[in-house]
Amino acid sequence: MQFHLNGFRPGDPSVSDPLDHAARGPDLPDTTDVLTVGCGPAGLTLAAQMSAFEDIQTVIVDQKPGPLQLGQADGVAVRSMEMFQAFGFADRLMKEAYWVNEVTFWKPSPDDPSVITRTGRAQDTEDGLSEFPHVILNQARVHDFYLDIMRRSASRAEPYYSRQLTELTTVRAAEYPVCATFTNLDTGQTETIRAKYAVGCDGARSAVRQAIGQKLEGDSDNVAWGVMDVLAVTDFPDIRFKALIQSETEGSIVLIPREGGYLARFYIEMDKLRRDERVSHRNITVDQLIAAANRILHPYMLDVKEVAWWSVYEIGQRLCPKFDNGTAEHLPNVFIAGDACHTHSPKAGQGMNVSMRDSFNLGWKLAGVLRGQYPSDLLQTYSQERQAVAQMLIDFDREWARVIAGKADVADGTFDDYFVRHLRYTAGTTIQYRPSRLTDDDTHQALATGYQIGTRFHSAPVVRAADARRMELGHVAQADGRWRLYAFGGEGDTGAPGMPMAALCDWLVQDPGSPIVQYGAPGADPDALIDLRAVFRQGHAELDTSQLPALLIPAKGKLGLRDYEKVFCPDHKADETIFELRGIAPKGCMVLVRPDQHIAMLAPLEGTARLGAFFDGIMQVWG
Repeated sequence: MQFHLNGFRPGDPSVSDPLDHAARGPDLPDTTDVLTVGCGPAGLTLAAQMSAFEDIQTVIVDQKPGPLQLGQADGVAVRSMEMFQAFGFADRLMKEAYWVNEVTFWKPSPDDPSVITRTGRAQDTEDGLSEFPHVILNQARVHDFYLDIMRRSASRAEPYYSRQLTELTTVRAAEYPVCATFTNLDTGQTETIRAKYAVGCDGARSAVRQAIGQKLEGDSDNVAWGVMDVLAVTDFPDIRFKALIQSETEGSIVLIPREGGYLARFYIEMDKLRRDERVSHRNITVDQLIAAANRILHPYMLDVKEVAWWSVYEIGQRLCPKFDNGTAEHLPNVFIAGDACHTHSPKAGQGMNVSMRDSFNLGWKLAGVLRGQYPSDLLQTYSQERQAVAQMLIDFDREWARVIAGKADVADGTFDDYFVRHLRYTAGTTIQYRPSRLTDDDTHQALATGYQIGTRFHSAPVVRAADARRMELGHVAQADGRWRLYAFGGEGDTGAPGMPMAALCDWLVQDPGSPIVQYGAPGADPDALIDLRAVFRQGHAELDTSQLPALLIPAKGKLGLRDYEKVFCPDHKADETIFELRGIAPKGCMVLVRPDQHIAMLAPLEGTARLGAFFDGIMQVWG
């Protein structure tokens, strides 16, 4: 964490100085840059990201009377943990959460099918997949962390609760083309706000989605499932393991241990519904859930002492064909994210995770367009990229739900094998954006085989040259809208004048074709647009930092202080260095990473023309 750049300031460095207009009244403002409807995971991810930009006004509203207390979702995939690291609260979350280390599998006993027996176990997250674990934590706590970021920001952002959206319209030619009308549920008054952009994160019954004429398309499996968070006494031996349990005739359970050491969540298969029947018609009670759990767990017993939360739902997979209101004639200015545009079963633990990454994809694009960095048509890439991801999720969830319920044949192995084969997908690490304006082709993929273009940047251990601190390279990235350029030195490259690393730095600060020169804001720090980080092959004690290019020890802020945290070396105490782990070619390379942590392009260190052309295709001159 870096602070004191613009002068010494006592107190908590994570709390920004408030803006002059940070104080707000009880009513919605007349106008805003970004209006977010819904304080679920998608909405709060977007609001927290937008709060990083002091020059952008953001308003977030929600129909609920206040912050969420008990959440539906609980699984946090490793890819989401990597995103939380960029927001700055991954460590706090890990401290509270339950860590999913192994998964056990239970099926009817071959000797007596009326009882279940453990048939296998598997490591939940493969070694080396991420530096973070797969964890379980109440969704409400994730919300709390986001709200804390917003409150500590310069804008002191807070949601407006008890607002029900009643109308949303657009007038294309206006400065604030989106007009939203809300009913204040506390006072009964009507409030109207105009925005440059609006984002509907208001759930499966999204009013924003309906206002832009989009529909969730899909079907239901006509199967009722119950879910309950309980404090219980049991003789089931795997109560503190994630467990997938299939009985002979009574249905299935997905058991998820919860944070705190005592709480556990049970997803319980209930009855088959008729084609025209809704789960609400069954009037299922929590006592029925407990009885069903005991039947499935036989010969083990479950004595429930307290039910913290429970619900009943039916499985369905539905998806919107597009995630915005753009047309052939008009660019989009209203977007939908999360459950507003894709719904599915909760048992794969993907809903909250995919929803948050919808917003993480959109947030930096909105900020860049509003600040004049990118043309407005860049916003079209949100629906293009995330709708394809959601389609993959729907396809996986449909099959996964049937496999868990024992209603689908598992090709090429057992149920346990199927789970293991899909661990990378459920971890969130397999998403790969297709070639586009924001994702280059694979011309130079061989330069770094462990950094697949379009996938998330896979961190690895390094040593910071300035102070010999061992750390993860990916942890330098923050959710601040900046691009990251990781330059990996070739063999023998010390950063001295005339070597490839120095030549790249010289081009970035001097050449008219450099994106920093062309598109950087006047008077901004040299890393305000592209945060360059260099990784040399020498150990930190052997690297002569006195001969490094100025861009690697840049002067920043109003005091012109030097930033000494741009240069890294391999961690030679590790079994493999970052160069070996990520397949970096002997001559080195540069890896360009988008603000949402996905790899945009690979190029040789001398491939400056390709780097310049990439930014020419997406950026515009500031202002």
